[in-house]
Parts: sequence; C-alpha cells; structure tokens
Amino acid sequence: MRTSAGATRVRLNQHLGLTSDPDHAARALPSIAAGFETHIKPMFRERDRQAMASRFDLWSHDDVSQNADAILTRLRDGTMPCDAPWPPAQVDLFQRWVESGKPQ
Repeated sequence: MRTSAGATRVRLNQHLGLTSDPDHAARALPSIAAGFETHIKPMFRERDRQAMASRFDLWSHDDVSQNADAILTRLRDGTMPCDAPWPPAQVDLFQRWVESGKPQ
C-alpha cells in the first residue's frame, strides 16, 4: 500500500502529539527531547532510505550522525527529501537532535 508524503507526515505529527497547526508545532517541539529511534528515524521513509542507500543508511544512528551536517543542510534548503521538503518544525526537530549530541 502506498502512502503519500503528506499522510506520512500527518502520522508523524500524531506520533509526536502535534496538530497540523504550524504554530502549535513550533510551540510543542521545544519541549520534546528528540531521540533517534523515537523521533528522527521515523521521519525518514523507506523511499528516502532507498534513495540514499548508495551513500549511507538513513535508518542507522551511526550513519545519520556522521552525515548530520550535510543532511541538515539539505533539509534546510528543501532538497531533501527529493519529493517534498519537510515542514519547518521537522527540520527544527532534526537540528535540535544534532545540537543535543545526537542521542539514540
């Protein structure tokens, strides 16, 4: 079964306890302690993982940690993922994860 990027992000926002209201998301995210397994890995879809498989594994904490600066740059400029940019709240969550030491 195929799911759209939007449906995936809706499910992720539900998982994070966020609404579709961007102001609510921006307010709620700072209170969440981001972890790789719980918050970061689920933001990367199987499609994203396959697209990057020749370079690194987006579902691997070690690979994402080692490439976090390049990933963050691409997320910020909207070139990753290739089909649609992440909402700013998700980019901010990834950035906070990087800045907090990239916890598991």
